Amino acid sequence: MANSDVATSQATAVKKTVAVLAGDGIGPEVMAEALKVLRKISELYGHSFTFTEANVGGAAWAAAEAAGDTPSHLPGATLEACVKSDAILFGSVGGPVDQQHEPRWKDCEKNALLGLRKRFNLANNLRPSKVYPFLAHLCPLKPEIISAGIDLLVVRELVGGIYFGEHKREGDRAFDVMDYTAEGIRKPVKFAFEAARLRRKKVTVVDKANVLETSRLWREVAREVAAQYPDVEVEFMYVDNAAMQIILKPSAFDVIVTENMFGDILSDAASVLPGSLGLMPSASLGDSVHMFEPSGGSAPDIAGKGVANPVAQILSAAMMLRYSFNLEAEAAAIESAVEAVLRSGKLTGDLMEQSKRDQAVSTSALGDAVCAQLKAP
Repeated sequence: MANSDVATSQATAVKKTVAVLAGDGIGPEVMAEALKVLRKISELYGHSFTFTEANVGGAAWAAAEAAGDTPSHLPGATLEACVKSDAILFGSVGGPVDQQHEPRWKDCEKNALLGLRKRFNLANNLRPSKVYPFLAHLCPLKPEIISAGIDLLVVRELVGGIYFGEHKREGDRAFDVMDYTAEGIRKPVKFAFEAARLRRKKVTVVDKANVLETSRLWREVAREVAAQYPDVEVEFMYVDNAAMQIILKPSAFDVIVTENMFGDILSDAASVLPGSLGLMPSASLGDSVHMFEPSGGSAPDIAGKGVANPVAQILSAAMMLRYSFNLEAEAAAIESAVEAVLRSGKLTGDLMEQSKRDQAVSTSALGDAVCAQLKAP
């Protein structure tokens, strides 16, 4: 870079601390590639990232047992590291399906993830779903359905609703309470409209207002918020219809915003569209600290084999730069580098036909390729 470029880069350089919670299964492998990319970004743009590694999930439980401490999926030391950091980069937690009854894995995901969501009020969950044209053959939908392009964002309210309501069993009767306040609804809805302004200016509010009182409140609040964004189109859609339309006409969606349970279901449906969970990043935005993680699981069956797809973890790191550190150019550079690498044919096995998987690149090789694509600004 020219001297003037160096001066500009240094003037805008940031110094941030990131809590790195790699977790279980393929978590440490894919996290290593995301950190590799972030270090490359810091080198090219003059930023300083300090990575504070901490245990979570089954890894935290095992470490505590080995040290003779009380086991926990979310130790106090890990929470402290998160509190002292500017963002949380999360990997994955959980163990083999046939070992879920063991203390190390029982309620592992619930304790770790819900614990973090509650502690940091991670109310807005963002899950983008984009089908790369050159990987469109991986999408399970018919070519004529995806020909218009698929690039949607699901904004899910994450700390309210039925998951956090009262759960009770009385003999042969059981109930789970869905509870929302107007303020709890306003936060994700407002974010959805802000996000839509930077995209294609359309928000779809998904609910079940023909049945649920909470959904009627969602509509009232959404209409109030929509009035502040006259440049953004708003539509209301019942959740059952939304589930159908994500399959029948996904290109019609830009930003979807909805409550916790509906968002859980719809974002999982949307995650199928790109063809692999290995391409799906996510962000959970809180009041002060945000968390970023791949949408997929810990995949213990392939852990340690060097075949896991690190793209979702790398793209989660890009979302961290955008939403926590306001480094849009750097986030876009990572996303462009990932797209260039995938377009070039450097793919992990999950993105290839079974017969061609002997040509797949390794987890670390894909991370190296993304770093090689990154250039000085």
